[in-house]
Amino acid sequence: MSDDLEQFMLGHPPTSDRPLQGLTVLVVEDSRFASEAIRLLSLRSGARIRRADSLRAAHRHLRVYRPSIVIVDMGLPDGCGADLIAQLVSHPPRVPVLLGMSGDETTREQAIKAGADGFLAKPVESLAVFQQTILNVLPPAEGPIAPRALPQDVIAPDELAFQDDLCHAATLMRDSVDGPMQDYIAQFLGGIARSAHDNSLEAAAVGLAQARAAGRGTVADLARVQSLVQDRLAHRHVL
Repeated sequence: MSDDLEQFMLGHPPTSDRPLQGLTVLVVEDSRFASEAIRLLSLRSGARIRRADSLRAAHRHLRVYRPSIVIVDMGLPDGCGADLIAQLVSHPPRVPVLLGMSGDETTREQAIKAGADGFLAKPVESLAVFQQTILNVLPPAEGPIAPRALPQDVIAPDELAFQDDLCHAATLMRDSVDGPMQDYIAQFLGGIARSAHDNSLEAAAVGLAQARAAGRGTVADLARVQSLVQDRLAHRHVL
């Protein structure tokens, strides 16, 4: 732990209401909507928050800052989150808390095998689940001393963050989209749709992913996804 962080924590000890007081969370996540959820949960828990939207940005942050908690999305635009987890595990000093995160539960095992201490399944909305997942693996000296009741709060990120994600996806699909980019678009939109409880968009994204995995043509599936994204942008889809 850095001297600055240690001094901050001495002046601002964790409490039952703010069990992560004095800690810094780095969330490595390409979705603004998912990042906003982690930001709200972190602030409600007393933690400071930083965001990186890619592996490259995460490495820039880590060269400068020493976070207490790193939360890594498993599907990033420039690679797999498991690779970053494995790198953080193998390069001491180790981050005190290292979590994988995804809307795809099948990646949980991949995150744990890479060395993650735990896993957050999207959508991450419950303050109790967020706090307890971290406290379960946080070194005891850095958590609250007194017993605490689990909060019942559920957070709701701003709709504008969802709109920003949709705009980003629409930009990616504006030109000819090759196979690997289709894989990324399906993963990205599937994740934000799941977080936003947009069942139609999630189903379309899953359909595109399945067509890719099966080696089928994806013209119709990609057109369906594009149509739904444009419809939500045109009508300012309300969550």
